[in-house]
Amino acid sequence: MSAALKKSSSNGSDKSVTTEEQQAKISEIRKLIGPLPEKLAIYCSDAAITRYLKARNWNVKKATKMLKETLKWRAEYKPEEIRWEEVAHEAETGKIYRSNYIDKHGRTVLVMRPSCQNTKSTKGQIRYLVYCMENAILNLPPDKEQMVWLIDFNGYNLSHTSVKVTRETAHILQDHYPERLGMAILYNPPKFFEPFWKVVKPFLEPKTENKVKFVYSDDPNSKKIMEELFDMEKLESAFGGNDDSGFNISKYAERMREDDKRMPAFWTRGNPQSAEPHVDLNSLDLNSDSDASDNGKVDSSPSHVSDSETLSPSESVIVTKGSDNGSTEVH
Repeated sequence: MSAALKKSSSNGSDKSVTTEEQQAKISEIRKLIGPLPEKLAIYCSDAAITRYLKARNWNVKKATKMLKETLKWRAEYKPEEIRWEEVAHEAETGKIYRSNYIDKHGRTVLVMRPSCQNTKSTKGQIRYLVYCMENAILNLPPDKEQMVWLIDFNGYNLSHTSVKVTRETAHILQDHYPERLGMAILYNPPKFFEPFWKVVKPFLEPKTENKVKFVYSDDPNSKKIMEELFDMEKLESAFGGNDDSGFNISKYAERMREDDKRMPAFWTRGNPQSAEPHVDLNSLDLNSDSDASDNGKVDSSPSHVSDSETLSPSESVIVTKGSDNGSTEVH
């Protein structure tokens, strides 16, 4: 890890943490969490714990509570076990899919089209979203932890969006996929989207606001944002690029089935904690405060899982126009 100061916040302010302090906090959280079932131990890698610390402004108690909640959620919801055949009906219209191109920073790109909503089940929609998140993480390079969202508003009207689904989406992404979203591009959002945007904002954490860019096809500055972020030859024509092949559900299904085969190995790779005793996740007390100090000395034992592990996004919401190189740390 770099010796440079790390900056992050969950309330919009910056807090600097040295590499030594960061490692101490990581070790403290791992000690507070204790031994885990082999399947969940990967979530206590240095990379994973760091995301939760960033999401909670490096506060050990808050980050530990957040991580424990995610561990319980994953133990119960089992997102890594969702398979294509279970959610394929949600994908038929191309409302969310992983693109076959990445951005110039090597990040996975998820395309979202709200106007293509084809079901009414909140449960089904959220489960498909979680599947897409897990698939996007599966396809991140080892040195990348964040993804890009391209949201196409062509044909969109307010009937396509549910406040209930949006609220649940924000909850899942912010609480269980912190620091996974690198940038969200809202492409050609209509004027009437603004009132809905104001309703949605309170559900999102302030820190994530800078992740959202409003991009308009008739705005030269907006075009510059896309050119700086993507290879225009590979970018879909719907977003101003030169690829007009479009979404093909049959070809996409083949890609997802192949990815499904890789998923089990991805979440069980090289886990040195396999010899640890298994722990009932229900024993994780989410309500009690940790007695460990936020800056006290802690066990500096080496991490249990490789630091190259890559996990998480979260949501965001504030309109910021202008270019961004995508390197900002976000929620």
